[in-house]
Amino acid sequence: MMKTVAFYTLGCKVNQYETEAMEEIFQKEGYKVVNPKESADIYVINTCTVTNLGDRKSRQFIRRAKKTNKDSTIAVVGCYAQVFPDEIEKIEGVDVIIGTSDKEKIVRLCEEARENNIKINKVKDFRELKDFEELKIEDLKSKTRAYMKIQEGCNQYCSYCIIPYARGPIRSRPLENIIKEGKRLSEAGFKEIILTGIHVASYGKDRGDYTLLDVIKEINKIEGIERIRLSSIEPTLIDKKFMETIIKMPKVCDHFHLSLQSGSDKILDKMNRKYTTDEYRNTVHLIREYMPYAGITTDIIVGFPGEGEEEFKETYDFVKEIGFSRIHVFKYSPRSGTPASKFKDQVHGSIKSQRSEKLIELGEKLMKEFNKKLIGKNMTVLFEEESKDNSEYMEGYTTNYTRVRALGKSNIEGKILPVKIIGIDKENLIGEIEEF
Repeated sequence: MMKTVAFYTLGCKVNQYETEAMEEIFQKEGYKVVNPKESADIYVINTCTVTNLGDRKSRQFIRRAKKTNKDSTIAVVGCYAQVFPDEIEKIEGVDVIIGTSDKEKIVRLCEEARENNIKINKVKDFRELKDFEELKIEDLKSKTRAYMKIQEGCNQYCSYCIIPYARGPIRSRPLENIIKEGKRLSEAGFKEIILTGIHVASYGKDRGDYTLLDVIKEINKIEGIERIRLSSIEPTLIDKKFMETIIKMPKVCDHFHLSLQSGSDKILDKMNRKYTTDEYRNTVHLIREYMPYAGITTDIIVGFPGEGEEEFKETYDFVKEIGFSRIHVFKYSPRSGTPASKFKDQVHGSIKSQRSEKLIELGEKLMKEFNKKLIGKNMTVLFEEESKDNSEYMEGYTTNYTRVRALGKSNIEGKILPVKIIGIDKENLIGEIEEF
């Protein structure tokens, strides 16, 4: 019988990318990837440790997998494994522990543990992580937009964040390998590449030879790739030179996910963020000077220690002033191992919930206001899938990351087409496909 493996993935887009890469490694060794609810020979849990909840979900799945097949081999990889390997070793049934490196050895380590009935712990000290680990994906599941990991690690050490301890210092992928993968993705039919990593804005700072701008320039040259999108970046990355350069490259999407976290300078300082609200505001103004209809999205943490009513009001007013196209709101959760978890003035959970609801409501209002500005405009849409509630419609995204639905058949999947925006349906824009 064919050997089987199942994956359970928590956390960010980088984790999802790495899971796809590990799935391919197993498939090349003759394994069939099955649903994690099914019985499998090997279970791989790709963990997240941003919150305590992620740790708990990881532990729950480990126990569930062992119940599904008591003879299975359990491998725990990723951020939780990196930061708390000793904790994972105590969980009954775990056979292999790999942190945020050595994922390319996953099959060999699992088979070694299985054949010799031994426990293997390959977690390295995060300070020893020096090289970018190449995890290539030959056959991506999506056929429209492709995530490309170009960078690993973070040197920011925000006071609430465990990631630098989990992912280690910044490591940049060699530019020549990025170009090779870009060409391969183009040959596979992808139209859009999303540059991703743990702290994309720091690309090249460890190498001293290239910057993120150099990566964008090289991908812009690749024939067949029509869109380049950036994942989350720091507002300090963007200056006049950056905007003057990318505005000359029409493949670069007018969408920027700029980390904010708080609209209060007092809280930003406590978070150890590296910018002020004035600097953030100036970045947004600069973007809109060159790209008037740019989609600007962000993440915000409410209830950070020391956030009183005044600081929350500053955040609320700042979010309203900026006019984001979309916001993601998170309630602060103390993360053991970070400085902020020991801060005084922790905010009560009920207050966090109230503030979260207020910001979410504001975010929905801002999104509607942003979408209204696009009615009547001619835009391009990369169509990705049929609408779930009506198969006569296809859906996809504009360059500024607004979802559009339009009458169309499935044969337009993966195509970028001109569309006139004629209305709004809930969160989606309604468009008419122009003749092509």
